[in-house]
Amino acid sequence: MVRRLLKDWKVRLGVAVFAAFCLLALLGPWLTSALLHQSPTRLDLNAVSSPPSSKHLLGTTASGQDVLAQLVTGTRESMLAGLVASVLGTFIAVVVGVTAGLAGGIVDSALTGLTNVFLTMPGFALIFVISGYTRGGGPVVIGIIIGLFGWAGGTRALRAQAMSLRNREFVLAMRMLGESRWRLAMSEVLPHLIGWISAMFLGGFVGGVLAESGLAFLGVSDPSTVSWGIMISDAQQGNALISGMWWWFAPPGLCIALLGASVALINFGVDEISNPRLRGANRALVKRAQEASRAKEVSHAR
Repeated sequence: MVRRLLKDWKVRLGVAVFAAFCLLALLGPWLTSALLHQSPTRLDLNAVSSPPSSKHLLGTTASGQDVLAQLVTGTRESMLAGLVASVLGTFIAVVVGVTAGLAGGIVDSALTGLTNVFLTMPGFALIFVISGYTRGGGPVVIGIIIGLFGWAGGTRALRAQAMSLRNREFVLAMRMLGESRWRLAMSEVLPHLIGWISAMFLGGFVGGVLAESGLAFLGVSDPSTVSWGIMISDAQQGNALISGMWWWFAPPGLCIALLGASVALINFGVDEISNPRLRGANRALVKRAQEASRAKEVSHAR
């Protein structure tokens, strides 16, 4: 599946950009100290609100902090919140959705009712209130809160797919052989849901990053940490847009956009592999283009 996935240039581009952000998240503190010789919290009072220069490649903030150092350091915090939210939300969605789809009956009704309750809740408002009550708590706590309230969206799709697979011949045959529902779920159902689960995980990751950035922008975050959302919040409070300090607010916003675009490109490739209709549609488009090219060559030859 990985080889088929990497054949698409869109997926390769998305993986390359996403891998670059992952390296920044892992090596960020070392890069800022060893290569940039900067610190995200160090104040340079001789270079307050200065534009990009050889000393500060992305300029400084209104307090004299290096923007590039904050950007690189904040990558880990933002991506960690997105990762925690995505792992937790996807895990709950898979457990609830697959269990409801395979079990049926009262279990299905109870889990579906629970999912509907979470779907009708004002998710971001609850996340905002609980995050404010915990006073930020860092990216892990923010990610847990986001994951606990962000799982219901994909659960109904997984339930529908599990219900469809429950009535397939190979599943019925394994039931007749006495296989347990747990083994059915792990060996037969989940492998058929890899595409759905991957798409849910990637979407949850980007959603977690955006939610963390939104919470930080609204002031509900740990002020002792540095993330992309906190950078945008500090820029807004420092009137960076009015002052024309584009180097302060543009880089974190651009990083969020690039990360979302890279995940979307990967998701497109996963959809094409997991959805035969998309693969068939692509082959049909290629065939039509080839036929049109041949017809044009024949007309020119005449």
